[in-house]
Amino acid sequence: QVQLVESGGGSVKVGGSLRLSCEYTSRDYSMGWFRQGPGKLREGVASIDADDDITTYADSVKGRFTISIDHARSTLYLQMNSLKPEDAAMYYCAADPRPAMSWAIGRALPPNALTTWGQGTLVAVSS
Repeated sequence: QVQLVESGGGSVKVGGSLRLSCEYTSRDYSMGWFRQGPGKLREGVASIDADDDITTYADSVKGRFTISIDHARSTLYLQMNSLKPEDAAMYYCAADPRPAMSWAIGRALPPNALTTWGQGTLVAVSS
């Protein structure tokens, strides 16, 4: 089973940028980024398909976040620009054996909706 390790979270001011990274052990999965605020379900932020690297974004982050993957480094990225207070959350990398994860983006999901999750990395946004 694939293993995921996130890094890159931190504290930034409104309008700032962060890049999250997720190292993975197998590439035969669709992958995505999710976030979870206190008392909320995990929300799908962005995903990338397993075979053709097609990307999908939640409306709330379109134009500000970019998901990308470097297969040579076995790393998934989430570049986050123009951060807003509402972007503050724990961010999780996810992997699933289904070829696409686009169905999960923009939706709130329980943890068992996808096969594998990383441990999470915290993003704080202050004014």
